[in-house]
Amino acid sequence: MNRMKVVSIVGMPGSGKSDVATMFRDKGFTYVRFGDITDEEVKKQGLKLNEKNERQTRESLRKQYGMDAYARLSLPRIDAALKTSNVVVDGLYSWEEYTFLKGHYGDDFIVVAVWSSPQARHTRLGSRKIRPLTPQDAAGRDRAEIENLNKGGPISLADFTVLNDSSLADLKQQVERIIERLK
Repeated sequence: MNRMKVVSIVGMPGSGKSDVATMFRDKGFTYVRFGDITDEEVKKQGLKLNEKNERQTRESLRKQYGMDAYARLSLPRIDAALKTSNVVVDGLYSWEEYTFLKGHYGDDFIVVAVWSSPQARHTRLGSRKIRPLTPQDAAGRDRAEIENLNKGGPISLADFTVLNDSSLADLKQQVERIIERLK
């Protein structure tokens, strides 16, 4: 890669976005997680980290700053990291975030979509150690992200799509092929 790149990971909850972002981080990309902004705000308000408080915080931040809030609020972290390395952003959510980052970084902004079936995603979300979700919570989060966040656009316009419906080894091979193409 001649110029530093910002690779943003998008996908529905439980699709494997964090796994993919970690694979990029393991290849030398600096890791920036949009969700850290939510976690920090929930803690700042003295609330417990759970789906209800996180959702309210996400919606509140977007109401206050606009639908591109997470991209705008993360921009200083991304720009600071770009001074020394490529960046992987875990958790692109909205069309507005996509257009903001694409407008800011141009051709150096790359989107990787991670796809898994709803059944596989909901099973993963129910069994994860941090922030597990019930099937009802997972389905509710799916609806909220589709209906309220305009998440379909970034997924459909992704530069690359990986299918996370097999093994972790297969997912890793797909990600390594993308990283190689970005060089």
